[in-house]
Amino acid sequence: MIALFAAQAAADSYLDFPVTLKDYEGDKESSVSYTGQSARHVLHDSLKAAVGQVSFGDEAANLELMNRYFSETGTDRAVLSPVSSAGFEVTPDVVSAISGGKNLADKAYKGAVPAWPGYLNGEQVLADMIARAARTEGGFDPVTGHDYQQLISKFAMGAVFYNQAVDNYLDELLAEDVKPNDQAYSDGAAYTGKEHVWDEAFGYFGAPADVLNMSAQDVYDIAKKNADIAERADVNGNGSVDLHGEMAYAHAYYAAGFDKGGKTNYLHTIAQAFYDGRDVIRKAKGDTLSKRERNKLYDYADVIAANWELVLAEAAFKYAGSTYSDIEKLNIILEADGNAAEAYRTYAKHWGELKGFAMALQVGGRDLGETAFELNSLIGFSPVLPGDSQVVGIDADGEMVQRKTKTLAEYQADMVRVQALLAANFDLQAKSNDVTASMTELLEQLNSGGSVEND
Repeated sequence: MIALFAAQAAADSYLDFPVTLKDYEGDKESSVSYTGQSARHVLHDSLKAAVGQVSFGDEAANLELMNRYFSETGTDRAVLSPVSSAGFEVTPDVVSAISGGKNLADKAYKGAVPAWPGYLNGEQVLADMIARAARTEGGFDPVTGHDYQQLISKFAMGAVFYNQAVDNYLDELLAEDVKPNDQAYSDGAAYTGKEHVWDEAFGYFGAPADVLNMSAQDVYDIAKKNADIAERADVNGNGSVDLHGEMAYAHAYYAAGFDKGGKTNYLHTIAQAFYDGRDVIRKAKGDTLSKRERNKLYDYADVIAANWELVLAEAAFKYAGSTYSDIEKLNIILEADGNAAEAYRTYAKHWGELKGFAMALQVGGRDLGETAFELNSLIGFSPVLPGDSQVVGIDADGEMVQRKTKTLAEYQADMVRVQALLAANFDLQAKSNDVTASMTELLEQLNSGGSVEND
């Protein structure tokens, strides 16, 4: 992991940075603002919930429901997730109470995504997935093995949150002549241009504002809405966990999930870099940032981007291992002529998580080159199904095309290759569900019955 630490004992909440804008005449004491990003986290969580609610045969209504949280900007959108549960009260219950006029589509990655059929950009891929999910029951297509709840969620987190943060706010918008620090971000704002740029990137990460005073387990439990952590999560003491500033979302949750195992420190490395970068801006006291100060920001931005990328790579590694194990279980059931429906559904879920994270890994602005090509080739456009068929593209009508590609056993070996590829190209430390030790034995078994396809 790449880390860059400032000497600091205990951190204040990220929300506590004061107003530094010269000649500000309002009554705000904090210069921090990222409600739009919190609203998009809630839109993402609600979109995922909406995908799970679709009913087969009601395509128009399904599309309307999902697009309410993807492309629309209405003010009456109820929060579908996160919602209150026993012992864990959350507020508010309407998205616009956090921030109005927001959607996911406008902020989605606009570059090409070769990992999905059709040569579409990131926004179009999500729209395509939503359209296909509208023709399913609960977001699952058993014919292709596509779990759209997982595919849409995991890719959206990358195409919106990761891309916007590391390839926009912490890249182009840090330039000297963009959103300068000696000017208000907008008329009447209590924050400077650079303050708001940095805050918006922090907001997309999804960590609670008090993250530096919490453990990884705390943040993980907040995302899971564990009743035992509700009081700790309610930092402002208003009796509920606020969906802006106190809830945990997206990649901060996954970073915490890896970190609580004790092998990594992604969550706090990223959060500390965000905090220290914001402190650089605070110390400028509303003046134009010097070259030295901007270089410090770029250094912190590099730490954030590098560790954020590792969180995505760790997640893809983990779910490649899960997919490997699912295939093993599925093959045992099939060989015994048993009922494989539940095992197949679990296989599709984990494959959707693998695919979504692998796609997300490729939209951070860094060209992964051959690594991305090999990753996409090994994973494919769908899981290999019982019967050895797989989605290989789309036809002139936009329908998925399937053909025999390889056996389930061969595809299982590809999951080991996916993990080996990720481990060789990223400095992974957690390596959850590591199955790479099984490669030699698996290849020997396959070779005894024929050659193994290696695409």
